[in-house]
Amino acid sequence: MNGSMKQRVVFALIAAIGVWGFGFVWADEGPPMGPRTIVVALDGTGDFQSLQEAVDAARKGDTVFVKAGRYAQDVTIHSKEKIKFVGAGVDQVTILGRDIVVGALHVGKWPYGAMDIEISDMTINDHGGHAVGLFNGQGLALRRLTINGMLFSQQVHDVRIEDCLIGGSETTGVQLVDSEAVMVGNVIHDNDHGVSIAGKSNVRLERNIITRSLFEAVVVSGHARAAIVSNTLVKNGGGAAFLGQSQSDVTGNVVGLNGVGFLIAPSSQTSTSFNAFYNRDGDYLRPGSPNQLAPELKALSDITGDPSFIDPVHDDFRLRLDTPLLKIGRFPYLGALAPASSPATR
Repeated sequence: MNGSMKQRVVFALIAAIGVWGFGFVWADEGPPMGPRTIVVALDGTGDFQSLQEAVDAARKGDTVFVKAGRYAQDVTIHSKEKIKFVGAGVDQVTILGRDIVVGALHVGKWPYGAMDIEISDMTINDHGGHAVGLFNGQGLALRRLTINGMLFSQQVHDVRIEDCLIGGSETTGVQLVDSEAVMVGNVIHDNDHGVSIAGKSNVRLERNIITRSLFEAVVVSGHARAAIVSNTLVKNGGGAAFLGQSQSDVTGNVVGLNGVGFLIAPSSQTSTSFNAFYNRDGDYLRPGSPNQLAPELKALSDITGDPSFIDPVHDDFRLRLDTPLLKIGRFPYLGALAPASSPATR
């Protein structure tokens, strides 16, 4: 190799090393990509006018914030991890859906899933029989939502539904199939059935009010497992039905002003304790044609009689201070709502 060729090789190596080194310096010193807030606004003042386009643009850690408006759109959140979908408030944001799609909000879809998704502070309307569908997801949180219609879930895990108002479905308010969920502090109203727990679901219901169901407030069927603790099940056709090979632990609930209390199939494994009953046609029944009264199923710790709601006619199901349902077993009070000394101001 002559001298000029050696010189060209050296210069080429120096140039290559320089470019390579520059690339590493740029990668080390570039700005980190932190969480973003992506704004949706119908009037064009945000980043997007389309809910779906905003969600599609979101990356891990981002928040999609929806400004006030009535969105004649539907949205599907899938193949996403750790994002928040947040409205300006339940009285300010309504998702209406589109004519060509059943349901207005979907999380996860087959074969895609979604993980660690939080949805809050908006109203979602029924469309084609569903309002909200949860499919093939994990770590889903629904908070402070008004859902006008059915919330349906299938094969979802680690779901938390809290402080939501869910009702007006022509079938079931909340349908949970092969799902793992916790429902806390919700009001579920005016459905054929309130909450249905089916398949191989594992669900905890705690401090919910379920009212004005045409049939049962809660149905546990199939091979599902349920813990039903400190709920107020009132003004329904029935309080709860335990069917199939389901397994349920039912304690600390107020089950009153219904047609009947609990319907318990012999094939189910249902344990009850410290529940308060005040129903028209019986507290414990076995399925049959017609259903048969089964007073022998009554737990020794049960309480019967008027629970002393403040104003049940106007759906104020708080307990009066003179209620007999204070300091029962391990519970400071039975049911979903703490006692109050006077009616709420209307």
